[in-house]
Amino acid sequence: MTETQEKLGAHEVAAFLRRHPRFLQQFPDLAISLVVPREEGSAASLASYQLEVLRDKNRELSRRLQELFANAQENERLSVRTHQLTLALMRQNTPADTLRAMAASLAEDFNGDLVRLVVFQPVAGLDDTEWLQVIAQDDARLQPFRDCLADGEPLCGRLQPEKHALLYGARAEEVQSTALLPLPGVGLIAVGSRDTNRFFPGMGTLFLRMMGESLATALKRFEG
Repeated sequence: MTETQEKLGAHEVAAFLRRHPRFLQQFPDLAISLVVPREEGSAASLASYQLEVLRDKNRELSRRLQELFANAQENERLSVRTHQLTLALMRQNTPADTLRAMAASLAEDFNGDLVRLVVFQPVAGLDDTEWLQVIAQDDARLQPFRDCLADGEPLCGRLQPEKHALLYGARAEEVQSTALLPLPGVGLIAVGSRDTNRFFPGMGTLFLRMMGESLATALKRFEG
């Protein structure tokens, strides 16, 4: 019975302190005499415990601010490079030069280990090019890509073996992660990395979509 009463009393005291957070200011000697158990080591005074809690929160906030700053820097870098890519594509005079500019930018400016493009129509001037394949849109080899070509949404991560085999051929084993950008009516763009964590499911794909739209728009200039 006594233990139950003590527990109820403790809860009541805790509730009272929550309602009156400045109570200990009226009784500083009580605040000094209180001790707070710690996960490691001996007990600490209430003041030192609160100080340590504030320090922990400050360290966590600093870590989050650093992450936000790093993300902002990366997004700014990608924005600049995407803009530069768009301008470069618009300066080209032929479809072949446009595709070359796209492949070069993905390899150099966006750090792609293996860049591969699949287009549905032949492109004059690009007959023997390692990074380009011409495959008709109704070709059975593109069956594994039907869904992503239909919705036009980029895919990131480790692709299925049949997709890897078609995109990278004999070098498929080198690729551990891929950013795949389908361009309905045009083809596919794949950027492969030897780093498993370079491209992963759930990562942002805004800049990928922007680059794909830039390429599709640049190629439309030569239609008709």
